[in-house]
Amino acid sequence: MQKIFVLYTGGTIGMKPTPAGLVPDTALAESALQPYAGQAAFRWHICQPLIDSSNVTPTHWAEWLAIIQAALPEHDGILILHGTDTLAYTANLLALALGNHGKPIVLTGSQKPYHAPHSDAPANLQTAVAALQNPQLHSTVIAFAGRLYPAVGSSKYSTERDDGFDNPHFGTWQPEPAPQPGKLSGLPLRLDPAARVCSHLLTPGHSTEQTAHSLRHFPQQAAILLGYGQGHAPSSPELLDAVRHFTRNGGLLLNISQAHHGRTGTAYAQGNALRQAGAVGGGKCNIETATALMTLAAGNRWTADQLQQALQQLHLV
Repeated sequence: MQKIFVLYTGGTIGMKPTPAGLVPDTALAESALQPYAGQAAFRWHICQPLIDSSNVTPTHWAEWLAIIQAALPEHDGILILHGTDTLAYTANLLALALGNHGKPIVLTGSQKPYHAPHSDAPANLQTAVAALQNPQLHSTVIAFAGRLYPAVGSSKYSTERDDGFDNPHFGTWQPEPAPQPGKLSGLPLRLDPAARVCSHLLTPGHSTEQTAHSLRHFPQQAAILLGYGQGHAPSSPELLDAVRHFTRNGGLLLNISQAHHGRTGTAYAQGNALRQAGAVGGGKCNIETATALMTLAAGNRWTADQLQQALQQLHLV
């Protein structure tokens, strides 16, 4: 019988109603996996406190990563129950930081609490348990609405639908040799919760001034610039000067596309100006993957060349 380690972090899947709204609750552990008791032995670790996933920080990631690394040798797989708001961020971080662990790590949650009418939680747990029993799965995936998604490249796209997740570039998980994200190797992957990574969304108006000011004055080791289209930015000398100042002083800046199915490119001069100023093109990176990647890059003081190496290893460029 398989031994599965269950890390319960909180989230909608185990929440209960209160006068103030839904809050995390421990009761989920008493019943959620009982239907599968004959298929696997589940060892629960209930985080204290359980959290709404909108409260996730790199400190939580560091704690969970240490727990998972300690549990992996003694278990056949890891099941992580997590709130959907930041589930894709956590999935990306674990996929990158754990590297070639060789065992299935499955994250799931739900749009409605387990005991709510018409809840999607039981079906998501069924999908997750089936994934853990798949002998061909040796990576980190998200189980949702009957599908498995590679962690790298995944994002939450809907709060209204049960199938709230997607992976626009890599699609659903498939056994080898279907195209899938790669793994990081040969790079330091220590997670430093104190590393500062800031995201900057470009919008028509004054966002270039705000971003330029932040790059010059707010302490951050790494930054993510969410540009238009193929990673474009307005023709702003102030922004380009700030990017040059930031990168020449040791900062890493990753330029990604805002588009859900976006990819930075080199076809347009508008985007090339950023690269000439020191920004690294993020290719297929979405914000969830970029956040995880830059958290590791900042904490391990990667160079721009190492960041480019990581993007290539992950099949993002």
